[in-house]
Amino acid sequence: MASGSGDATSASASSSFSRIFTAAIAVFTELDVLLNLVSIGTLFVFYMVANAVIYRRYVAIGTTNPWPTMSFLCSFSMTSIIFTLIWKFVPTGNAKAGLLSGCAVIAVGILQVFQCMVPQARKPEFWGVPLMPWIPSFSIFLNVFLLGSLDGPSYLRFAFFSALAVLFYVFYSVHASFDAQAHGSLLQKITYDHPHVEPMEFQDLTFKV
Repeated sequence: MASGSGDATSASASSSFSRIFTAAIAVFTELDVLLNLVSIGTLFVFYMVANAVIYRRYVAIGTTNPWPTMSFLCSFSMTSIIFTLIWKFVPTGNAKAGLLSGCAVIAVGILQVFQCMVPQARKPEFWGVPLMPWIPSFSIFLNVFLLGSLDGPSYLRFAFFSALAVLFYVFYSVHASFDAQAHGSLLQKITYDHPHVEPMEFQDLTFKV
């Protein structure tokens, strides 16, 4: 039971720290800065999910070659980035319209070639994203375009907090995951060795072992 109370105390302390940290950010940070940070994180996650949907549909590990799909994802993302940069920095005029049209034609061509040349490695049995790879590719383009509308300082803040999150994961979360896995394995062993022990008694047995 001592272990259970310790876990509860640790969880309560972590929750209190999160609330205090969130409140401090809200007090000392402007709303626009927070909105941009949230927008970057959300759009980046959506961008990664769209890439993952295409990769998952067209690549089966050990069966298909992942390089055609990876090449498509990189080239399409690069074309989307170039389109966004032209839209944001090139002055309005015929040159801008021509460059944007060229990027659009290249993006559609890349999509068409990929669809014709690379077969899908798997198709969902019940339901899946339709019109592959057009819909997730449009999501990739849209998210890149929206990310390009945000300002530079927001990206610096996003990079800073992302680096902090990675450091936290490397130095704490990885070890906590291994500890949790070891704890789960120990509970399974106790369940196998003591089949008549009630679940509420696992903590006592774990503590004694």
